[in-house]
Amino acid sequence: MRVVVIGAGVVGAAVAAELAARGARVTVLDAAHPGAGTTATSFAWVNSANKEPEPYFALNHAGIRAHYELAGDGAPWFFPTGNLEWAVTDRHKEVLAGRVARLQSRDYPVEWISAERARELEPDLARAPSHAVFAFFPEEAYTLPVLLLSRLLGAARDRGATVVGGARVTAIEHGPTGATVICADGGRHPADAVVSCAGRWTRDVAGLAGAHVPMADPDLAGSATVGFLATTAPQAARLSRVLTGPRLNVRPDGGGRLLLQALDLDATADPATSYPPDGEIATAMLARLPEVLNGTGGTVVEKVRVGQRAMPGDGFTVAGFPATGVPFYVVATHSGITLAPLLGRLVADELYGDESPLLKDFRPGRFTSGAPLPPPPPARRPGEQ
Repeated sequence: MRVVVIGAGVVGAAVAAELAARGARVTVLDAAHPGAGTTATSFAWVNSANKEPEPYFALNHAGIRAHYELAGDGAPWFFPTGNLEWAVTDRHKEVLAGRVARLQSRDYPVEWISAERARELEPDLARAPSHAVFAFFPEEAYTLPVLLLSRLLGAARDRGATVVGGARVTAIEHGPTGATVICADGGRHPADAVVSCAGRWTRDVAGLAGAHVPMADPDLAGSATVGFLATTAPQAARLSRVLTGPRLNVRPDGGGRLLLQALDLDATADPATSYPPDGEIATAMLARLPEVLNGTGGTVVEKVRVGQRAMPGDGFTVAGFPATGVPFYVVATHSGITLAPLLGRLVADELYGDESPLLKDFRPGRFTSGAPLPPPPPARRPGEQ
């Protein structure tokens, strides 16, 4: 089977690797270069703790397990050290308590821990107010997404896949023996099946195949599709896991760097604006860092980015064959890091005729052309990760 995969982000790479492993002849096309889209601008927290409703939770929980299977006994891109969250306000405590109870009823690993136990896990954790409560999610993890992408794309190439950068898809033609994907550079790529893993460009790519897959606007300032990420210079504070605090989320980012995220600041995030490393956003995040970690005095920010999430119009993953005459399969999700290894396997299964019950609630057929969609959710707030 000849398959063209459109998009060389982490989801497209996972799909390509799985298909190539099963003997498909795979060509991966990317409009720019691998990882140029959302993959490299993600907090890259592998979790299912706040994914609702239950089918979406189950899909993401299976995604966590797929990461563990991919990493095996250890991998330089995967850090299964858990997530430590604490709440100070009454509202955050209420939200966290409800989440913990719900997850415990689903056998999702989570436990209440003391402040002393929290500091045993993270010796440089800043002292929280005495009324703070702590929850630990030991199964959760983070990845270094570009390293994960290189692992998946490397496996695809090792299995015979061809990766073509600078190949912006402009047309998808359907013929009697399959489809032909046409690129702006004049390239023509015949296929028995086409898989779109185009991330936030999914709507336009799907439209080339006659499919209707609405996506929330990835350029809409202040919406849930955008969010700040600040990377610090290397510094000597100890940190080994994801920390989700009342005003700042932090995780290691390799080489002693920290990745910072402040959900309430996202309401001002604008992809059309450049944010300097010594500007207002960076300064605000650094001012909060001592609330989370000791030993961070003198830390500076090297880069501030606005991540743009690939979010289907109703907020949930899309995976399946739209009702078109083209042999075209579409995948889009804003949980791409958590789901990539799992989606690689499930999409390959489905292209070879084995439908996945995990994906039955996420088919593109739920979208009707012209039907109104709910507005995209606002930027998230603490306790709403």
